[in-house]
Amino acid sequence: MQHWKRNLYILWLGLFINHMAYTLSVPFFPLFLHQDLGLTSGLEAWAGVSISISFLISGLCAPFWGSLADKYGSKPMLVRSGVGLAAAHLANYFVYDLFTFILVRIFQGLMAGFSPASVTLVGTNTPDKHVGYALGVISTSTAAGGIIGPLAGGILSQWVGLRGCFIASGVITLISAVIVLGVKEVREKRSGARPSVLQDLKRAAATPRLLRIYGLILVVSVSVLVLEPLLTIFVVQLGADESNAMLSAGIVFSAVGVATVLTGSRWGRIGGKIGYGKTLIIGLIGGGLGNLLQAVVSHLAGFAMLRFGYGLFFAAVYPALNALIVQHADADFRGRAVSLSQTASQLGIVIGPLLGGFLGGWIGIPLVFLLTGIALLGSAWYVQASGFDRPQIARARQENRETLSNIVKNDSSGPS
Repeated sequence: MQHWKRNLYILWLGLFINHMAYTLSVPFFPLFLHQDLGLTSGLEAWAGVSISISFLISGLCAPFWGSLADKYGSKPMLVRSGVGLAAAHLANYFVYDLFTFILVRIFQGLMAGFSPASVTLVGTNTPDKHVGYALGVISTSTAAGGIIGPLAGGILSQWVGLRGCFIASGVITLISAVIVLGVKEVREKRSGARPSVLQDLKRAAATPRLLRIYGLILVVSVSVLVLEPLLTIFVVQLGADESNAMLSAGIVFSAVGVATVLTGSRWGRIGGKIGYGKTLIIGLIGGGLGNLLQAVVSHLAGFAMLRFGYGLFFAAVYPALNALIVQHADADFRGRAVSLSQTASQLGIVIGPLLGGFLGGWIGIPLVFLLTGIALLGSAWYVQASGFDRPQIARARQENRETLSNIVKNDSSGPS
């Protein structure tokens, strides 16, 4: 464990570079499909499929890679994923038809796992008293990469084109694989069998509020990813010239990331003061109104500002949801409860782009913003109606139930 700080710095840098390389080119797939592959009909739907298919395959393969990580360690999985993802990015350079492009996306899903392996290695090779701090630090790496990547991709595309960005993504991802070779992993043998996902679901079902939080995470995740294949197309529809569309789209993609970094920690402190349920409601209302306004915007500059404003409020949502999971899960189940939340989020990541692609081509992109805004506002109402914003009342009710249970037990054990 003496190497945990060094590991943290190396993994932060590796994950930052890896995610920057991903967002350097992947957000601009719709433009690649249109400009390079000549796709005009069903552009939104195929953009959604190209994004969803990779997440679907990565989710299906996650248990297999996880079992190999248990057997051989997380570090080999990091290197495996880094090299594989680099090959997938480079392969996009040689794609000239839709079928081959989808095959490369499937391969990219097979090779995924860099981020989970990084988080796992941090969690298992950091002293218990520093785990919270370390996981908080490592989480900022993807946020930072998500800010730099789209901006760098937009600027780089002006010089080398989108195919050149694929090469850059591949080379940068390979660098991230080389960087993590410096990690020192200490493996510990697991004691006992790991509970299955089904067992964890049964345990979570005993706490109905946990299931409601997972449902909210699914809705929120879908609301974010449903727009992933549409934003670049919408930027063009708002008047951006196609030759500069990647730069304009890069600014739009980065706006939410910048807002999240600026306000994420502040929302955490606010949640600690007023309650995470109330913070979640504020974030959902702000995100919902932001999406409704984006549905009617007609200028690119206004759209970018609305995306930034949306990010300022939406930055409160995920931290609040995670905090609510910790509050409502038993101490010995919190780790697995958080893992289940990641499963719900992953499901939303698969459904979102696919749903957004088909809806965008069917009803138009502004109506997708409208539906997403309504869904977030509906989620805010549900949080309020479920009492998540009243933690004191919930605790009092729980105490009353426990007191009543003790009275019943005492009565049943006393003389008749």
